[in-house]
Amino acid sequence: MASALRAYVLLAWTWVRAAAQYPASMVLLSLATAAVTALDLAGIVLLFGHTPRIGGFTAPEVLFLYGTSGVAFAMANILLGTADRLGEHVRQGTLDAMLVRPLSPLVQVATEDFSPRRLGKLIPTASVLIVVLPRLDVTWTPLRAALVPLMIISGTVIFAALWVLTAAMQFVVIEGHPATKAVTYGGGFLTQYPLSVYGREFVRGLTFMVPLAFVNWQPALYILDRPDPLGLPVAFRFASPIVAALLCGVAALAWRTGLRHYRSTGS
Repeated sequence: MASALRAYVLLAWTWVRAAAQYPASMVLLSLATAAVTALDLAGIVLLFGHTPRIGGFTAPEVLFLYGTSGVAFAMANILLGTADRLGEHVRQGTLDAMLVRPLSPLVQVATEDFSPRRLGKLIPTASVLIVVLPRLDVTWTPLRAALVPLMIISGTVIFAALWVLTAAMQFVVIEGHPATKAVTYGGGFLTQYPLSVYGREFVRGLTFMVPLAFVNWQPALYILDRPDPLGLPVAFRFASPIVAALLCGVAALAWRTGLRHYRSTGS
């Protein structure tokens, strides 16, 4: 694990140094990424221009969900955002070259074309979170305060595990790239809003099948002192780290199974 982490940092730094050779381009691309990411924020602002609440939640509360989800998604995207290119490598036969190198193919895929522009996704979401936290109508306790960074870390791990899991699916479904984006990028969009705006059965699916509800929804219910629309036990508010660990185990198993059963394209 330590050697894989060192290799990851080294490869990522190599790509960053290459991008830094063109500083103006690097800065402009990062700002463009931040601007595109901020479009979701603009959508939320427009909605609150026509209604005082969304799904029963006020503007600061929705922006809190937007910020926590956005930061977690951005961090996972920075770390493993290119893992969903695996199907392309399988199809072109370039995965074979990765397998003969003394380095995990996951590290190689995850650091491919690593660019500082990915940090642009953090700018609007982190800024919103910093601004909105003092404006929440919440009685802050040590537990609530500790739950904020914990939910961001857990959310990052959940998104990262989903990236690996959907990438592993491409060992079987070679053209599954668009479907994987529906889970990763689609999940990032869904968790920006209160899950109370969606149907109950859909929320159950986001809780027990694709556990996106544990990215920020369940811990946010405790922080904001809101009841769970599904009536789930209070223990679910604190289950994000456990869900993240279990999902990591499933993702690791799926990845290793895919590698063991991989058959070269012969190209």
